[in-house]
Amino acid sequence: MPTLSTRLDQGRPYALGLFRMVVGLLFLCHGAASLFGVLGGAVGGGTVPTGAWPGWYAAVIQLAGGALVLLGLGTRGAAFIASGSMAYAYFSAHQSQALFPLQNGGEPSVLFCWAFLLLVFTGPGAFALDGLLASRAPRRQAVTA
Repeated sequence: MPTLSTRLDQGRPYALGLFRMVVGLLFLCHGAASLFGVLGGAVGGGTVPTGAWPGWYAAVIQLAGGALVLLGLGTRGAAFIASGSMAYAYFSAHQSQALFPLQNGGEPSVLFCWAFLLLVFTGPGAFALDGLLASRAPRRQAVTA
């Protein structure tokens, strides 16, 4: 009879896939809010001015990276870039104000940074389009001379 650990291990790819999708969707929403003014807009409402450093570039990474992670397309690369952008956001905008994220308002940056870093190492889990596309790709046979 399978143990609880065995049963939970069987569900790991599905839990990881759902985790990836939720994190990607939330990140995408941050980018959409900043770029298009939806969902309350950027901080204080409205949008980030086009080309403004670093806000506009961060919003583009959030929108594109969030979409790629949500869909499971190039998850590890997109998650790596997203993680780095959140580390930059934390250290450039929050760290100087106080030591701990709870004190300096940097909790979302820290959580996104570590969540994306986890996806870099674990991969996308279940429900990723990368896996679907890889299974449909024609198999190449090695050429022997």
